[in-house]
Amino acid sequence: MDQKNKFALLSLALIPLVMTLGNSMLIPILPTIEKELDLSELQVSMIITLFSAVAIVFIPIAGFLSDRYGRKIVIIPGLLIAGIGGAVAGWASWQVDDPFKWILIGRVIQGFGSAGAAPVVLPLIGDMYNDDKQISQGLGIVESFNTFGKVLSPILGSILAIVIWYMPFFAIPVLCLSSAFLVFFLVKTPKKSNQEKQTIKEFVSGVKEIAVREGKWLVATFFLGIFSMFILFGILFFLSEQLEQKYGMEGVIKGLVLAIPLLSLSIASYITGKKVGDNKKLMKGIIAAGLILVTVNLGWIGFSDGIYSLLSALFIAGIGIGIILPALDAMITEGIDKEERGTVTCVYSSMRYVGVALGPPVVAATLNTGREFIFFGMMGLSLIAVIVVFTLIRPEKENENKLEPA
Repeated sequence: MDQKNKFALLSLALIPLVMTLGNSMLIPILPTIEKELDLSELQVSMIITLFSAVAIVFIPIAGFLSDRYGRKIVIIPGLLIAGIGGAVAGWASWQVDDPFKWILIGRVIQGFGSAGAAPVVLPLIGDMYNDDKQISQGLGIVESFNTFGKVLSPILGSILAIVIWYMPFFAIPVLCLSSAFLVFFLVKTPKKSNQEKQTIKEFVSGVKEIAVREGKWLVATFFLGIFSMFILFGILFFLSEQLEQKYGMEGVIKGLVLAIPLLSLSIASYITGKKVGDNKKLMKGIIAAGLILVTVNLGWIGFSDGIYSLLSALFIAGIGIGIILPALDAMITEGIDKEERGTVTCVYSSMRYVGVALGPPVVAATLNTGREFIFFGMMGLSLIAVIVVFTLIRPEKENENKLEPA
């Protein structure tokens, strides 16, 4: 990989990091927002959920536009719009007496912009390289930056909130503008010819054709993406609430503790991305192993009560999710033809946001039922995910290039 491609890859990898910071660094301050604005746990979870819900709707549209007009043309406006959303939320928190409605509006705008930024990175990585191994390594680096953003976000969010609780909102436009600047100057992508441009009718027809052709394994991969992010953000919301309410942790200490499972996730993701290559049988094995780790440790959390036991189980569960995500990314990107990659990877990213949207409110609604109910329920869902992997995903035969449906 030459120097220019390295800088381009770095610029692209920073996008999911910035988008992750713009969402996940709010998690440690949700209990503070709850107190400052006199909200319920379910209401404050909407700050995460509305952002994700908007992204779910607009990510496939961003995929279509990126296939038709080019990835960079979609990414840069997306970053700028996301920055505007953060600025609206920050301004309202600062200047408006009852800012909750405006915070949610700002989060909706931010979600709209984010839909055109981070999800389009995956197909762009696929476009930049012809070698499957390089694609897998590039995706691994992107996923590692994404997960590193998750590690950094609770710490950064807690530090910024020391100044004043709404300062993390004002950090979002700064991060987005910086990322847009780097992409504009460092990322060079080939222009799409007129022959390559799809009409909306062709796009819809193509989606239907892909769904029929790829069927079971693709649906299974989408489900696993939803599951992984549901578990991750559900756990983070639970941990954020428990650290403050049960263990009396606040500020930077709380942010550091929240980062523990995310650190294991980030390291596991980086190593997996470098090792997975283009071997789809290995990808399936990695996903299955990660799910088994997650399942066992969700059960451990349900039985345990102490803080050290809880964090140990979450650390190992983080490893499980960390090895699942880059393997899913590689399976999606390399199992689909290049011409269809933008559409499929954006739908996949949209499915991951379904998990992000559902995790916090589901946990918020069940907090009063007890830890056992929450984590044994998650464990049951994890067992279903294991069954899905072994029954619906059939990797390619040795000399075939495509994933074979069951």
